[in-house]
Amino acid sequence: MGRETSRPFNGRPFDILDVALTDTVQKFTLDIKSRYENFQELYLYCYYVAWIVALMSVPVMGISPESSSNAPSIYNSAHILGIGNQLTNILRDVGEIVTLVSLFFSALRGRVSQDELHNNEDVYSRRVTDNWREFMKGKRARFYFNQAEEGASL
Repeated sequence: MGRETSRPFNGRPFDILDVALTDTVQKFTLDIKSRYENFQELYLYCYYVAWIVALMSVPVMGISPESSSNAPSIYNSAHILGIGNQLTNILRDVGEIVTLVSLFFSALRGRVSQDELHNNEDVYSRRVTDNWREFMKGKRARFYFNQAEEGASL
C-alpha cells in the first residue's frame, strides 16, 4: 500500500475521512448483538453503523459559504445527526427487528421484564401502549436531532 493509504491502518489517520474509513473497517470486527445491555453499548453500535456514513457525507454535501459554523462544528453535528438517525431507524423498524428493540426496554426495569417485552404481542403488532409511552418520554433520538441542529446552525 502507498504511504497515504497505509496510514489509517497503522493507527495514524491522515484526515477525517481516513478516520471514518478506519472506523468502518473496525466495525466489521464487532460482534453484532441481539440485545444491548445499556445505552452506551447501543451508542457504540449507532456510531459504527450511522456516524461514519454521516461523517463521509459532509464533504459530498459541502458546507455552505454563508455558514458561520466551522468545520469541526459541522462534523460534530454530522456525528450527532447520524446517532439520531440510527436511533430513529431502530424505532421505525420495531416490528421487523424486535430483538434489537428489546434493548430499549431495559429502561423500563422494574415496570416490565425483558422476557415480557420480548414476547409482548403489542411490540410485534406495533401498538402504542402505556409502557411504550413511558419509555418514549426519554426521547433519545429527538435529543440527538436537536443537538445536531444546534451545532450546524452556530
